[in-house]
Amino acid sequence: MRNVLPFLTRVPAKGDFERAREELWAFPIVALVSSALPTLIFYLKLPLSNVLAVLALYFTIGLLHLDGLADWADGIMVKGDRERKIHAMKDVNTGIAGLFAVVMVLILQVYSLQLLPFYALFLAELNSKMAMLLALATGRPLGDGLGAYFMEGMSGKQLAFGTLFYVLLYIPFVIFEPKTLAGIPGLFIGAYVIKLSIENFGGINGDCLGASAEITRAGTLLIMAFAWAYVGG
Repeated sequence: MRNVLPFLTRVPAKGDFERAREELWAFPIVALVSSALPTLIFYLKLPLSNVLAVLALYFTIGLLHLDGLADWADGIMVKGDRERKIHAMKDVNTGIAGLFAVVMVLILQVYSLQLLPFYALFLAELNSKMAMLLALATGRPLGDGLGAYFMEGMSGKQLAFGTLFYVLLYIPFVIFEPKTLAGIPGLFIGAYVIKLSIENFGGINGDCLGASAEITRAGTLLIMAFAWAYVGG
């Protein structure tokens, strides 16, 4: 797991670039690290803990995925053929669609968290990392960037181990609180983002990975917030 940490978080771990794609199965486990600080803040019930938890999350994982979400949204929303969409996604300037997507993801996370227990952000991060793993498993690289590099190392074995760790990490929460099952459909949101990416761009690149991570996390928290608000204990 040490080798993938530098690519998914800002944790000062020394990873081996060549070995990182051999540890793709560890993506779900990285959620334990990326959600640790925000979960602690939420557990301590500090003032504005939902806002502080989201800030702590991005302090831990950085803003690369948010930047990818903005680029992805610009590409998705532009009208035209595939080449025009890819050009819009790769444009260094962020458009209104990208700005809107980033703002909405941040708002959904902040407001959903105030309705949820302290461990909700971990489950959302778990889904987020699993969605990235599923995107890599498509084997549909777009360009020659980091996404394509990781896809070259992706295999059925890595996906199977990653899925196993995802299930093992999620099950204890379901046993403790059955309502946490509501978070699992958040993965379908990630799957839809992957589907949109392939339909619009013809493949998956780093921006698509970032979008799947961010939208899956926000969607998971939103679904869980509805479950906690409207489903009986």
